[in-house]
Amino acid sequence: MGPLDLMNHLLNFAAPAVFVGFFLALVAPRVLRTGPRRGSLAACVLVNSICGVCALLAGLWFFGNDGKMASYLALVLASAASQFWLMRARR
Repeated sequence: MGPLDLMNHLLNFAAPAVFVGFFLALVAPRVLRTGPRRGSLAACVLVNSICGVCALLAGLWFFGNDGKMASYLALVLASAASQFWLMRARR
């Protein structure tokens, strides 16, 4: 596997976590009715994405391959928990 193929695989592995992290950071302040601080959207996206990638890595380690629905469930739960923690930490 060449370096471009490796980069492609790593980006495709992390893409769901980044998308979920961005979506949660965008939607959560509107659902929970709390105003975000200035510049906190990027921080929320970063924290949610890191938690999501860690959940996907744990699923890859546990199951031995990528793409299990349980791994994606863990991704959503980890990202939601981190977003909830970030929203509560602001108060």
